[in-house]
Amino acid sequence: MSIEFDVDGAVATITINRPEARNSLDPEHNSLLAEAYQRFQADDALRCAVLTGVGNSFSAGADLKKLIPVVRETVLDDTAEPWVMGGMTMVAEAGKPMIAAVNGHALAGGLELALACDFRICVPQATFGLAEVRWAIIPGAGGTQRLPRAVPVGVATEMILTGDPIDADAALRHGLVNRIVEPDELLGETMRVAKVIASRGPVAVRAAKEAIQTGLREGLAAGLLAEQRLLAECMRTEDAAEGPRAFAEKREPVYKGR
Repeated sequence: MSIEFDVDGAVATITINRPEARNSLDPEHNSLLAEAYQRFQADDALRCAVLTGVGNSFSAGADLKKLIPVVRETVLDDTAEPWVMGGMTMVAEAGKPMIAAVNGHALAGGLELALACDFRICVPQATFGLAEVRWAIIPGAGGTQRLPRAVPVGVATEMILTGDPIDADAALRHGLVNRIVEPDELLGETMRVAKVIASRGPVAVRAAKEAIQTGLREGLAAGLLAEQRLLAECMRTEDAAEGPRAFAEKREPVYKGR
């Protein structure tokens, strides 16, 4: 039982390995996932990450028997801090890109983890849901905010208020996932996309992600201003000189992230 951290070139794969509990997070695994997330973000050699799970569940979210009671106790004692799944669901700044390889059920906090990634690729058997109202609580790790930004508001509202999940086909139809691939192709396809992202200019990738998120968060006018500021920052980098030079010399660029 662990949170696995594997590196392939500039791509990290973070795997939730608790299949006997549908990859739900107890306090220990929630902390271990947060450590893995921070390790990825802090390592300049890593440019993209894949988040996945073992078995037929991506993650069932917070362990209802072990983690939720701890959170409730802190609320009742007025010592509660912001509720964070795996150290990543309350993060609003851009950071480095992450892709969710959804190998099965992504439910409650598991869906919130997937939503905290930049986009999602899944298997046909995957399901997606925020079931918290069934247990008389609400999504508290970004679900009420990120899901309406990922799918039509009406779809998100129905999912949140009923607690009922949707299947992979509906997720694809509503734009919650980018594509559906067979289980034996999931990691290979997700890694292929991650390696493409990792091969691009790392400063530009992070700047583009920041521009996207700024526009979504603050509106078009703010997004356009952020885009111009970030473009200027990219233009000042060594990588911005290397890209056109490599194109002219008909070779692959060698980006240094500066």
